[in-house]
Amino acid sequence: MKTTLQRTTLMIALLAPFAVAWADKYDDAIAVFKSAGESSGMFKSAYGYAVFPSIGKGGVGIGGARGTGHVYVGNKLVGESKMTQVSVGLQLGGQVFSQIIFFQDKRAFDEFTSGNFEFGAEANAVAITAAASASAGTTGASAGASAGQRDATTMGEYHKGMAVFTVAKGGLMYEAALAGAKFSYKPL
Repeated sequence: MKTTLQRTTLMIALLAPFAVAWADKYDDAIAVFKSAGESSGMFKSAYGYAVFPSIGKGGVGIGGARGTGHVYVGNKLVGESKMTQVSVGLQLGGQVFSQIIFFQDKRAFDEFTSGNFEFGAEANAVAITAAASASAGTTGASAGASAGQRDATTMGEYHKGMAVFTVAKGGLMYEAALAGAKFSYKPL
């Protein structure tokens, strides 16, 4: 019974991104981030950004996440990106979230789009909807929390030229795991 529940939860997490309506999903995700607290101001100063409307994540001991996004310089679409994440540790459940990565300058954009870019375990993301998070890595430790979509003010600074924000869309996941995310880029 427990194994069936675990498999069902994992399948829901992995298939949920495909259930999202295709029309305007990128515009809708950008609108959410533009109306959120700290991420809204980043659009004015960032060189560009990559937005992933739906990333499905699931795990039972070993986990994974996957999502497809668009990459913009200013407000002009310049490419597509795919995110793949593998995690190992204490984890159970599944979730779907939106993510945006802001590039502070052309150097950060070029680094992201140079091929297969990876975020290590030290990468942090600001959770814009009600959530709390903490991470530790080789560059230090951090934690953040926010109460709603308009309250992402606990973090949101550039780290190595990039700032990452997430918005939970659904699901339930317990996770104390080490993960790394890999991003591919294809120009249009």
